[in-house]
Amino acid sequence: MIAAAPSFSRILLVRTDRLGDLVLSTPAIASFRRSWPHARIEAVVSDYNEPVLRFNTDIDELHTLPRSATRDEARSLMRRLGADVDLAVALAPRTADYRLAAWTGAPQRLGYVYRRRYLSRVAAGVMLTAHAISEADPDLADRFPDRPIAHEVHQVLSLVRLAGGEALTDSLVLDPGDEARGFARALVPAGAVGLNLAPRWFENGFDADAVGALIQELAAENADVLVTYGADVATAAERVRASVASARVRWLVLAQPLHWIAALGQCAVVVTVDCGAVHVAAAQGVPVVAVYERRYYRLSSQEWSPWRVPSVVLCKPPAGASSQPLLGDIVAGVRTLRSVPAPVS
Repeated sequence: MIAAAPSFSRILLVRTDRLGDLVLSTPAIASFRRSWPHARIEAVVSDYNEPVLRFNTDIDELHTLPRSATRDEARSLMRRLGADVDLAVALAPRTADYRLAAWTGAPQRLGYVYRRRYLSRVAAGVMLTAHAISEADPDLADRFPDRPIAHEVHQVLSLVRLAGGEALTDSLVLDPGDEARGFARALVPAGAVGLNLAPRWFENGFDADAVGALIQELAAENADVLVTYGADVATAAERVRASVASARVRWLVLAQPLHWIAALGQCAVVVTVDCGAVHVAAAQGVPVVAVYERRYYRLSSQEWSPWRVPSVVLCKPPAGASSQPLLGDIVAGVRTLRSVPAPVS
């Protein structure tokens, strides 16, 4: 660990991967702010996950690195932002973010790496001045089921401790902004059940027919169902939409990420196979029915489980098995979560 209670004037945090993973990094971001309340803290994100931090008050300035940026453009940005930075932190366990942190030239550069990703460990050793080791590994999770796997929230929080920080919080932070909240209140009736469509609904034991049947079953028990989807599943979603004839179902095509975030936050329960939607819902205190892939289920259902909200965690059926039992479990899970009293604020 770096010397106890170091004094940092400028901190640069880096995370350019998935939206949901950035949500899980917000406790660490808040903990950096609490541990160094007088430091200037800036963050570098991608144009994809930027909405997660757009209204985050723990950040003094937010910088966006386009996914289309060339290596030279990325290096130039990081060198410019790295001027006078005391500490650069790669919040994601990936070489791309280690490299961005390295380009800052900051005297202290931190990150974390999965134990069995050996090339990444070499990269971390070269690009960072110190790094933490995560024990999360899909093969080891299956081989040693008695060993618990740390949630990603705690894995990222380890970087605050590595930096010498002591004022820690593990609460997720996600503010979609007033405009998006107004949009969601106008669209989503109170008590609605949200279903977020993602590619995994249409593969590995599921298909459009099963998804359509699930929506029909949810609509049979719930007065309002909101189905959200984006361009990645537009064709399949439109097929499902054409097969569902229910006035109880509303559809939201994802155009603005903050509208989607706020819409999930307006729901009473969210059903999803996508970890991003799991974390977006959980960050807003919404109970979640999370369906994970059978492959690596033991790892995924622990490392990326719904954080600090009532939840039902399910596994997809084996290859070739009927999806009908899972549909029943999902509907029952929604029923159970809707009966859980809301926490007193």
